[in-house]
Amino acid sequence: MNQDEIIPSIVMSAHALARIAAQQAHNEAPSAQWRVLSILSREGGLRVGTLAVAARTTQPGMTRLIGDLERTGLITRSADPADSRASVVNISNEGMAAFRNWQQEFRITLAPRFDDLNDSDWAVLDRAADILAAHSSEPTLTAEGSK
Repeated sequence: MNQDEIIPSIVMSAHALARIAAQQAHNEAPSAQWRVLSILSREGGLRVGTLAVAARTTQPGMTRLIGDLERTGLITRSADPADSRASVVNISNEGMAAFRNWQQEFRITLAPRFDDLNDSDWAVLDRAADILAAHSSEPTLTAEGSK
């Protein structure tokens, strides 16, 4: 594989692994739910509009999703101290537990696909994970929506 093909291959493989894990784990929750919980677990409290931009969805779509997540106790909303007309969304303790369970579910579901890897292969994946993490972090989002 030439250098120009590596990054697209990684992205496509990551999407495929996520899809396979969700299907095989019979996880019925929409991927948007996990994307939002992932963002909130990493970034903390965000305004709905900021969260919509970070999750690559519309503000009305995010508002609906936030309503669903709030009804199930996975997130909380509170008034934005900087602007009482706006609200800030946070992941709840239940949301964090659900997010951690989801991560464990994916680990368990995908583990058999990697049973044939040796220590050298695992070292390569470990290094690749470090590189990907270093190059996929975003500047911290703020409740006001700026980066």
